[in-house]
Amino acid sequence: MASGREHDQATCALSLIYGLIWWPWLGFSGAACSGLAFLFGGLLLSPDLDINSRPYQRWGALRWLWWPYQRLIRHRSVLSHSPFLGTTLRLAYLICFVTAISWLGSLWGTPTPRQWLSWMEKAWTDSSGLVLIGLIGIEASAWLHLIQDGDPMPRLSIKPQSPMKRRRRR
Repeated sequence: MASGREHDQATCALSLIYGLIWWPWLGFSGAACSGLAFLFGGLLLSPDLDINSRPYQRWGALRWLWWPYQRLIRHRSVLSHSPFLGTTLRLAYLICFVTAISWLGSLWGTPTPRQWLSWMEKAWTDSSGLVLIGLIGIEASAWLHLIQDGDPMPRLSIKPQSPMKRRRRR
């Protein structure tokens, strides 16, 4: 299993290579989008957001957003450390928080959830290819993380812990 520093070094080094791989098919904008998405996924949306990790600390003053996620998701569980499902869950979690905050903030003039949805629909219709490349880049960085940890497919635990034992452990 790689350390946080090793995950960061690999993410930074491979984000440029990952972007350059896409250059012949997508040009500069696609290469930049894929490389930045890979970097964003590895440094800020890592599977290790379920613990007090470097990615969690990078959120700075906003790291409280991930506190409920840490309480709900066990470290290295199928929900956090599995291909596709882990990334989808983290993105959905983040979208739910942005929606809730924008709904609360709309009372003071910030964009409403409906406006965010409208902007997302416009981004999809105007540049669906770049959006897909961004999502693929985020997922690719998660795969790098899982491969560095040594097992890209976590196993379901044979003997589930009772909620009482789980609470005491923390």
